[in-house]
Amino acid sequence: MVSHYQQKRQQFYSQIDSFWADLYNEEYALYDTAMIKKQQLQQLRIASTRIGSIFFKVCDLLRQVPDQTLLEMGFPEETLAFLRLKTLPVESVISRLDLIPSGSSYKCIEINSDTPTFIKELFYINGKVCKEFSVENPNEGMDMFLGEVIRTTIQQFQQQTVVFTAHEDNVEDRETVFYLQKISGMPSRFIPLHKLQIEKGVGLFDEEGNKIDVLYRQTFPIENLISDEDEDGNKIGLWLLELVEEGKLNIINPPSAFLLQNKAVQAVIWGLHAENHAFFTKEEHDWIEEYFLPTFLEPDYFLESGLPFVKKPAFGREGDTVEIYNHEGKLAHADSQTSYTDYLPVYQQYIEHPEISFNSEKGKQQGKLLIGSFLVSGKAAAAGYRIGGTITNNLSYYLPMGLED
Repeated sequence: MVSHYQQKRQQFYSQIDSFWADLYNEEYALYDTAMIKKQQLQQLRIASTRIGSIFFKVCDLLRQVPDQTLLEMGFPEETLAFLRLKTLPVESVISRLDLIPSGSSYKCIEINSDTPTFIKELFYINGKVCKEFSVENPNEGMDMFLGEVIRTTIQQFQQQTVVFTAHEDNVEDRETVFYLQKISGMPSRFIPLHKLQIEKGVGLFDEEGNKIDVLYRQTFPIENLISDEDEDGNKIGLWLLELVEEGKLNIINPPSAFLLQNKAVQAVIWGLHAENHAFFTKEEHDWIEEYFLPTFLEPDYFLESGLPFVKKPAFGREGDTVEIYNHEGKLAHADSQTSYTDYLPVYQQYIEHPEISFNSEKGKQQGKLLIGSFLVSGKAAAAGYRIGGTITNNLSYYLPMGLED
């Protein structure tokens, strides 16, 4: 028998075109809101801007370190020249911070700076849900801000042919890119990834042989791209990076976003902080102490201190290959997916997610809360909630956020 909640949810989300309210045949977008106070929202935005400024500052340093340092951080050798490129004034056009509320502040567990998801949900869907529940939308106006930033970013390249691309058969990827293309207001085309054609050292072309100047690839991570080959075994992914290096193609997010995507960057930040390095100002050290978690490339610190910790791959997504160890150094939780075992592991202090209750098709549930907070051109933008288990993975729910007076 269909519950009242299911009926209302189905009725509401069926009116929204091109949205994946269900994923993997499971409920994804909840028909509910969790409220945030204005003061909390303000603190969240301040925290996000400060955290972003720390990440972006370290980019300059990382572009100058020896190749060996980058290799020790787990960057693939093929990407080293690409990593040193600075193609835009901003290090990442759209990035998402994953934050856990902690006391009256927030702790950053990672930055998704290269190919962040959760965009359409927070910049567009959240407003529709808030309207349905007659509450104020904390992300009001952020869609216009996002569109403006994408437009001005593309215009900086002063090029003609702009193409947005994604895996055509993945609804979330495809519809996110369609949304970004639409709000950019730029003359552009959508071309699925498999239809793009590349000529080594010459350029990237559409299916009709027209040269592409700017490629917006919101959902194709660089670490996957480098292993991409065509049916003849040509390393077309590496060819694409070479085109960027040679100035024959511009990509968004820029190369520096991939530099930040590596979770080992947080070990660099924490290492500089732990030795009170002059690279960061006194104020920036205070921010790192408040918002960042101890992060290392070895677990020794946690084993010696008897602190619980998380082991995660330097490159990884959606909780895949994440393991949580207790204060005795024994495995307490592990994600069932293990796709990223080949990447360098990073060790970070474990912090509890707050628990909240929410309505769902399975009835009233308890779940652990994670905040996704977007930085658009380095400025705090839309934010929202994911609700899941101990490890937030791709089966977690999207819980819309409302603003409490």
